[in-house]
Amino acid sequence: MNWPHKDLLDVSQLSREDVDVVMRTAASFREINARPVKKVPTLKGKSVVLFFAEPSTRTKTSFDIAGKRLSADTFGLAKTGSSLQKGETLKDTVRTLEAMNPDAIVMRHASSGAADFVAKRVGCAVINAGDGWHAHPTQALLDLFTLLEVWDTLAGKTVVILGDVAHSRVARSNCRLLPMLGARVRICAPRTLLPKDAQALDAEIFHDPDKALAGADAVMCLRLQLERQEAGLLPDLREYARRFCLTPDRLALANPGAKVLHPGPINRGVEIASDLADAGNSLILDQVSSGVAVRMAILYLHITRKDQGGQA
Repeated sequence: MNWPHKDLLDVSQLSREDVDVVMRTAASFREINARPVKKVPTLKGKSVVLFFAEPSTRTKTSFDIAGKRLSADTFGLAKTGSSLQKGETLKDTVRTLEAMNPDAIVMRHASSGAADFVAKRVGCAVINAGDGWHAHPTQALLDLFTLLEVWDTLAGKTVVILGDVAHSRVARSNCRLLPMLGARVRICAPRTLLPKDAQALDAEIFHDPDKALAGADAVMCLRLQLERQEAGLLPDLREYARRFCLTPDRLALANPGAKVLHPGPINRGVEIASDLADAGNSLILDQVSSGVAVRMAILYLHITRKDQGGQA
């Protein structure tokens, strides 16, 4: 099929068929990542701008590797040292990037809606690598891919998202995507770390981790930004860890063999016990390798769509 989307801004724009295409394409690219020579000429001559106006290590590196393994040329642009830091508007930065005629812009920005703002002003593909607290579509897709590698289907599975849901674009994207594949999603957080629109998410709401984890098949811990305590949203980190850290005792309440995920970076002993992060049922490193395959698929689908007759 011709990929129908110019941009990837949010998982809500994807149909079930679209998600299946991404999963199949990622599975085909996964094999490349296991080869001695991890490179194919699929996107030779294409260019990808990595426009990260917010700090990132995992996502930016993952997209960089994904582009290079498809033989695309990748160019990094960060806020530090760029014209953005000198006061240039996002609109002017985008116009400059467009003049360079890239085939795709992968962007992360602290403002919700920034990727959509850019997508409406450029002719190339725009891939949202995280905008504010709004969306992180490729993280949700790689989380899905990781779970499907283990289960084959999410139908009837219960996934708990545990931690700072209010400030998590990862949680929002997973709450939109996982139920599309048949999963039951539960979110669990202190009341101060639940979003005001929590009732609108396709998820059951819990404040007690022990109740949320009962009968769960997977637990996705969220990174707690330490400034939440400074903002008065937490009494202190020790109290948060006592009540919400995923420990072996808490995980024992879930179904046998329950899987553990975390988008990273991890605050060990705060969100998750260190031994659980490294345990046999942890999929955290699997998420990293899945991320490269899924982002290869996303770049391929969006960059080649015009070559296959898709509209800009």
